[in-house]
Amino acid sequence: MIKLYWSPRSRSFTAIWLMEESGLAYERVLTDINTGAQKAPDYLKINPMGKVPALTDGDAQLAESAAICAYIADRYPETRLAPAVDDPKRARYLQWLFFSPSCIEPALIQLFTKLEVPTRMAAWGSADQVFDVLDTALQKGPWILGDQFSAADITIGSGLNYAVRVFKMVPPRPSFDAYLDRCAARPAFQRTEKIAAG
Repeated sequence: MIKLYWSPRSRSFTAIWLMEESGLAYERVLTDINTGAQKAPDYLKINPMGKVPALTDGDAQLAESAAICAYIADRYPETRLAPAVDDPKRARYLQWLFFSPSCIEPALIQLFTKLEVPTRMAAWGSADQVFDVLDTALQKGPWILGDQFSAADITIGSGLNYAVRVFKMVPPRPSFDAYLDRCAARPAFQRTEKIAAG
């Protein structure tokens, strides 16, 4: 049985959405970060960073939302959440799958802290560049890979939803609004919102 360790109102949203989209049977294991449950010795054996989400699947265990997305999409190809390894779209899928943790999240931290980082030193370039690149990519739609919804949309959609709609740190743009509306219309996203609210 797949077990997803999660906490309400946290980065667990991405992994919950993934599991809800997958259609796979899984057990949610509440690991409430407000009570410090993520620092319990048994949990630290699964994720030494003491963060949520984390996932176990038999003997496999891992953390980090994008890694969980990659693992489930590849381990269970029947979910159709990733292009096949020999599909040319696979390269762009991998790029966008990791765009949220490697670009969107650092850009949000930069905006939140008002940290000045020279663009030549920042792996994400700048917050403006991140959201301009994403804007251009999403104008093609309906999904980040075109007609195919994938786990990359789950990481991008989660990150963009937090940036634009939840924390309102990034101004809306027509491409963002249309994309987020499509994400929010998905039944799995709607179930996830209810679950993640606690």
